[in-house]
Amino acid sequence: MSRAVVERLRLAPPERLLANRATGRIRLSVDAKGSRTHRTSVHEAGSLRVRFPTTAPGMLEAVLINTAGGMTGGDDFSISLSLDEGAQLLAGTAAAEKIYRSTGADSALALTIDAATGSRCIWLPQETILFDRARLSRRIDVSLSTNAGLLMAEAIVFGRSAMGEAVEEGSLIDRWRIRRGGQLVFAENVRLDGAIARTLSRPAVANGGVAIATVLAVPGDEQMIAAVRDSGEQFAGEVGISAWNGIAVARLCAPDGAALRHDLAALLSSLEVAMPRLWLQ
Repeated sequence: MSRAVVERLRLAPPERLLANRATGRIRLSVDAKGSRTHRTSVHEAGSLRVRFPTTAPGMLEAVLINTAGGMTGGDDFSISLSLDEGAQLLAGTAAAEKIYRSTGADSALALTIDAATGSRCIWLPQETILFDRARLSRRIDVSLSTNAGLLMAEAIVFGRSAMGEAVEEGSLIDRWRIRRGGQLVFAENVRLDGAIARTLSRPAVANGGVAIATVLAVPGDEQMIAAVRDSGEQFAGEVGISAWNGIAVARLCAPDGAALRHDLAALLSSLEVAMPRLWLQ
């Protein structure tokens, strides 16, 4: 990009910058035919794409790609996954999602999962990386039939420590709603606003850690808890897990993104969940 173009963008009115925002939409539906899961409908719009690498028979793997290379204030992405009866889907992202500095508006991201009887969805995106003064508003809504299965892991890293980056200020709004058989079984709102680094430094928040994750499993039980706790010596950061009303939730906090990824891999291995191949490259 020429210096003249950069200067024009720098001097452009805020409303013009806001009008030039990225959008992305993925709507994916899958069903089961015998022992294999097939895609029945794929809709792509804007800067989001989905690809289907060849995998072992049975579970279908979907890899989401953001061709915009990240998100910034005013960008608006949504992902919808629908699993028909008996379908098995592993979905994730090709790379870490980067949320760049905003001039004021939020980056908006919505994930919706609908899983029918006997289906199972594994949602394993790579980590979301927030840069200093980034603003992210994310909403996750999951609707499961009574005997559908779900395992999802979401990781957030505040700055790339290996590159000397820190997130001093910014905004994160994260809203989760999980329903099973029409009943709300998990609801959570997380809000970090303003001096994020100072908040994360508090012992009751992250005790100075800059990488956090949540892993949620349905169904979840005491056997799952025991498997994770038996792997405790492998973890580089702090990991805790609990189960109630048929679900299990693990929380992870680590000093940096590399330690968090290591701990996520160890936790998923203890649950006998194979890491997506793109995580290992």
